[in-house]
Amino acid sequence: MSEQTGLTRRQVMAVGAAALGSAALGGPSLARAASQTTAGAPVSARRRTVRLAHLTDVHVQPEKAAGEGFAAAMAHMQSQADRPDLVLFGGDNVMNVDSAEGADRAKEQMGVWKTALRNELSLPHRCCIGNHDILRNHPTDGKKWAIDALELPGRYYHVDQGGWRIVVLDSTDPRGDGYKGKLDDEQFEWLDGLLSSTPRGTHVMVLSHIPILSAAVFFDGDLAEGGDWRVPGSWMHIDAVRIKDLFQKHATVRLCLSGHLHLSDHARYNNTWYCCNGAVSGAWWDGAYHECQTGYGIVDLFADGTFENRYVTYPWTPRE
Repeated sequence: MSEQTGLTRRQVMAVGAAALGSAALGGPSLARAASQTTAGAPVSARRRTVRLAHLTDVHVQPEKAAGEGFAAAMAHMQSQADRPDLVLFGGDNVMNVDSAEGADRAKEQMGVWKTALRNELSLPHRCCIGNHDILRNHPTDGKKWAIDALELPGRYYHVDQGGWRIVVLDSTDPRGDGYKGKLDDEQFEWLDGLLSSTPRGTHVMVLSHIPILSAAVFFDGDLAEGGDWRVPGSWMHIDAVRIKDLFQKHATVRLCLSGHLHLSDHARYNNTWYCCNGAVSGAWWDGAYHECQTGYGIVDLFADGTFENRYVTYPWTPRE
């Protein structure tokens, strides 16, 4: 997440479970969703087809032993008795190549990222692009730099696994020296076509860096100043209504995962859940960000279109 808006952030009032529509704030950081056909069924009656690890906002850099912290998070995740099938990195993988520090600094940060992956990760992985992964002042295309550096098939793409279609989006729309959370028209049309062509019985999960919808965003900063809620378009998708309407049109999107806020919440609107899974880096490697400890998501996807999302913390002591 970027501090470019200049707003002062206040302590988060609720981290963990949060639902919009059937709202619930507080409670454990575990989201469960059941389709109408399986509502009330015990977990043991469902067949899990995919287990994901969702590691977002690593913000790796040479300073603050961030590479060691990233390695510790991956070791903790891979030490689980029931290991994930696939690791999803949710963007802001490096600290801030979108700054004015230049290509050499960007290369240094990406070097730490690649070294940690090479030495520590033994599971297959996929990445999405975060706002801090886009190289500023690139002579042609800062997103193309991120695609090449992170070895992505494109800035948006999809993979199919276990009866689920996992859609990876590019949620950063650059605007001068800033950005908004928004899908460009080309990408939106691609998503519409992809959802239209999704085979019957295939469930869809969406991964974006910036949340499409979030509950925690309303408690992160003085957003009610002047008597009205004012959520920056760089904190949550400014085109959320358009995306919601698209999801309603196709009715196959069960879950959307995001990061960006460094907070943990989950929200439901209509038949789609939106889960924000904190940050591997916590407060940018300075410990917890408000009540949200350093951590990652473990997400189980089931054959009936239901899921479980659990935020798992791992121990990390900040270093200079």
